[in-house]
This record gives sequence, C-alpha cells and structure tokens, in this order.
Amino acid sequence: MMIRFENFEQLAQIDLGSPEPKPTSVEGNQLEAAKKLWTSPDGKVEVGVWECTPGRFTANRENNSEICHIVSGRVSLHDLDGRTRDFQEGELVVLPIGWRGEWTIHKKTRKLYMLQFK
Repeated sequence: MMIRFENFEQLAQIDLGSPEPKPTSVEGNQLEAAKKLWTSPDGKVEVGVWECTPGRFTANRENNSEICHIVSGRVSLHDLDGRTRDFQEGELVVLPIGWRGEWTIHKKTRKLYMLQFK
C-alpha cells in the first residue's frame, strides 16, 4: 500500500492540545504536546503525533523501538558513541530497541511516530 503525500499534510493540522514542560529537557525549557492516534489491541504498538519546541533532551529506547517521520522542523540526534545525525522535514528516523542519546530540536518540530514495545 502506498501512502499519498497529501495525507501527511493533515498531520500538521492535528490539534495536540496544550503543550507541557518536557520532563527530560536538559536545555531550552522545552514544551511538548502529543496525541495518540492508534494503539494495537495488545498495547505493544502505538502511533501518534508529537511536537516539541527548540532545545535539547535525553531519550531512552530501552523498552521500545521508534520509527518517526519528521512532518516539520529540524533535529539532530546524538548517540552515546558521539555520532550525530541531522534530520529535517520529510525524513524518516529509526531508533532501535536499546538506543539512548539526546535530541537537539533546532526548530519547532512535529513528527508522526510509531513505538513498538518489547
């Protein structure tokens, strides 16, 4: 099945509610908001939309993997080995189970995410 690009346009318009302080923020007093769009019956897969303001935060994928499509914005991901990868609107990010590191949000960013839990 092929997804039409126009469908992603709708993701930019979804109301995520009021943003709240990001608990793992280490720089920038970030605010985030998210909306779950779907959860599998067994609770092992979750799909949603997330948005965050500029700054830096830690992330730990110890118990789940994450695939995300950057709908808008620009980010850098820094792993614990010191590698950095930049991503922007239209790109796909895959974080395997066990990934740990930091996200730097350069510009307010919105992503479509899919989490798969162990």
